[in-house]
Order: sequence, then C-alpha cells, then structure tokens
Amino acid sequence: MNSIDRFLSDEQDPKTVEKVIGKLNDLLTTGEELLYLAVQKKPAVNLLPDSIAISNKRIFYCEPGNLGLTMNFKDISWKSIKEVSFKEELFGSKFICVPQYGENIVTEFIPKIQARKLHQAANQQLEEYKELLHQQKLEENRATASAINMSAQPVAELPIEEPKTPEFIQIAEVVEEPEDETTLKLRKLKTLYDKHLITQEEYETKKANILESL
Repeated sequence: MNSIDRFLSDEQDPKTVEKVIGKLNDLLTTGEELLYLAVQKKPAVNLLPDSIAISNKRIFYCEPGNLGLTMNFKDISWKSIKEVSFKEELFGSKFICVPQYGENIVTEFIPKIQARKLHQAANQQLEEYKELLHQQKLEENRATASAINMSAQPVAELPIEEPKTPEFIQIAEVVEEPEDETTLKLRKLKTLYDKHLITQEEYETKKANILESL
C-alpha cells in the first residue's frame, strides 16, 4: 500500500486522504500509480469533502455518501479527456475537466495550491498520453509506407524470347520424265482426232500402226 505522507504535502485533510487512498489502492490496475490527491475544502462545514486523484491512467472522482460510511468513485481515462483547467475564486478554485464528449466535470472548493498541482499533474499525463499516441501514429505510418514501397517494387521481368525465324521446308520438285517417241506420237494423233482433223477410221488405223512399231 502506498504511504499517505506524500499526499499530505499541501494541507490535505489527513483523515480523508487515509480513507480515500485505502479504497483507491484496491481499484488500481497493473502498472497504475497514484500521482496526486486533492481534497475539497468548503468554507463552512467540511465533514464530507470530495476528492480528486490523479493516476498515470485516469482521473478519479471520489464522493462520500451515507454520511461518510460509503465512498462513490467515478473515473475518466486520459484518452477520453480533451483538456483540464482550473479557475481561482474567492473560496478555493474550480477544477474543470473537459471530456472528449459530454458535459464538463466541475469540482468546486479545491484549495488553490492543490488545484494548481492537480492541474499540473493532469496536464503532464495528458501530454504524455498525446505523445504516446503520436509515436504510435508514426509507427503506423512507417508500417503503411513500408507496405506501399514493397508493393510498388518492380516485378522481376522474364526474358523476352525473340521470335524464331520460320523454318522453310524444302519441297522436292517433281521432275517429269520426258515422254518417249511412241507416247508423243499417240498424244499428237489424239489431238488431231479431238480437233476433227482426221476421221475416227484414220485415227484407229494410224494408232494401230504406231503400236505395231513397238
């Protein structure tokens, strides 16, 4: 359990601090640490003051109930907070938390010195959270740019084959053998007959003579 001494440096009410710290320690998550605690100080009766605690992960709002027998806790994480501010008044200060969405959370009667330190601690955590987001964004951008560069690299080109010269198949020429004398005579004789220069009887006679000469 954290010592309460460091939360009493700015005249916080010791009984309230002891009660609140005892309960807050049970609400802290792994790696979470309380950094500052401010206790409300009303100008008249101050038996049941509210408290505001700053951790490295969120802001706790502590409100006593049932005449101090119970304690109600509300919290808001740094990612849900837009900004914090405080306004000094005649009796203490107003500490104002502006969430990303919804109405402002205003706590009155915070002692002025506590309000300033509360504001300082909250602002520091907000800056650290924003810096963390910035670094994460840079990493995402680098990863995206790297992926784009990889996809933009030229694909290895395959060698282009030059078209092959078509092979011409040598076709053997058919050389006709010269006709012999007998065949030539018969061809001429048939031509004479086809042209009606000789009669069929003359054609048959001469044809028989040529064949007999073989």
